[in-house]
Amino acid sequence: MGLTKTLKLVLEQLEVGADAVPDHLRERRGLIDEREAYRWLHLPRTLAEVESAKQRLRYEEALVVQTVLAQRRAKYLAEQAVPRTAPKGGLLEAFDAQLPFQLTAGQREVADEIAADMARDVPMHRLLQGEVGSGKTVVALRAMLAAVDSGAQAALLAPTEVLAQQHARSIRAMLGPLAEGGMLGGSAQGTQVALLTGSMTRRQKEKVLLDITTGPVGIVIGTHALIQDEVMFADLGLVVVDEQHRFGVEQRDALRDKAVRAPHLLVMTATPIPRSIAMTVFGDMETSTLRELPRGRQPIETFVVPSTNERWMQRTWQRVAEEVARGHQAYVICPRIGEETPEDDQVLAELERAWREGTVEDGADDAEPPPMRGVHEVLAQLREEPALAGLRIESMHGQLPTDEKDAVMAAFASGAVDVLVATTVVEVGVDVPNATAMVILDADRFGISQLHQLRGRVGRGDAGECACSPPATRRPR
Repeated sequence: MGLTKTLKLVLEQLEVGADAVPDHLRERRGLIDEREAYRWLHLPRTLAEVESAKQRLRYEEALVVQTVLAQRRAKYLAEQAVPRTAPKGGLLEAFDAQLPFQLTAGQREVADEIAADMARDVPMHRLLQGEVGSGKTVVALRAMLAAVDSGAQAALLAPTEVLAQQHARSIRAMLGPLAEGGMLGGSAQGTQVALLTGSMTRRQKEKVLLDITTGPVGIVIGTHALIQDEVMFADLGLVVVDEQHRFGVEQRDALRDKAVRAPHLLVMTATPIPRSIAMTVFGDMETSTLRELPRGRQPIETFVVPSTNERWMQRTWQRVAEEVARGHQAYVICPRIGEETPEDDQVLAELERAWREGTVEDGADDAEPPPMRGVHEVLAQLREEPALAGLRIESMHGQLPTDEKDAVMAAFASGAVDVLVATTVVEVGVDVPNATAMVILDADRFGISQLHQLRGRVGRGDAGECACSPPATRRPR
């Protein structure tokens, strides 16, 4: 009764201000006003009043979100942008001529949509979503080359240093001499590609910042370091944001604000987004989707292997050894680094705490939850695993110094490492086509989006297989 009296007192004194839903909309939709909604929700006389209150608050939330998105879209449409089109015989045409593969029909269709947007005098705002490995990077690179062809610069914003470094390596490799404009041995039509991350030394940063400001660099790839105040562009014409769900609107707008005129914007994500969610989160953007994999990519087979079944786990390590014997490589993914509290992924840290506060489904309330396995522990275990004897096994995680991470990834990419034991630091951007198998330990500690991204690290060549190993039946409350 004390709570009910308190609620009555609060609701009597409550001043809700102007109603977010105008009178004519409430009448048309048959909705109650805001004050009545709060009263019916907290002090209902019937269940029908509860449902009416919920309906009113749901409608208000949807209306406010869509109104904000509509205002944002109107703001973008009112901005003036410089059309960015690629001329005949330019950098984009030279890049297309040297591509060792043909674009898929989906890539060509999306590329045409982006080109049409960039040819307008209002800024492009387009979301590009597609399966991991569907070829989004090539599409984005062609858009960046069109911007460079028009005399502007393009910036690619990535959420992690590993992804930014991977993008820099892959883009330079795809461009070849076209990425060495003005340099000895570079193409006369080419440009330069720069990398800017937070871990770079002051001297390295100063050189990159000078090159960005004075203009020899046409494509800039970086992490949040691109948003810092000291970063200034000669003429920023296109902003590409990879793994859009890792950034907020304010962060991408902070990069857009570095342009003299409103730049075009392309955001990319590999996380599947249902249309209803896309309309809510990305309602201020046009959407393009890549639905087919490039030629040569194979579908990934996924198996669930209970870690409590020792025979099945033994077979899992034998399969890893068989892939290596065929000349391939494998990942082993762990949810944490070691027994210490800090993990690469704070979401997993929270989930671990939820597990420890949970209840055991089989009724054994006094049982301790199985600890999440860490990179250090698994690395030692696999080096003693008979099935993996003689294999070159190394580890990588977010707490390693940048130069060590680069060295390990370079060794893995070159084939000098057979099995890489890692955390989710390899979740995005790592492209090793020779890696054909992945074992994800404690797979039920990861989210669907993470598993989707991790699985995309294999199958980037002509084969792929993923084994997910959940440890037990325990679940968080």
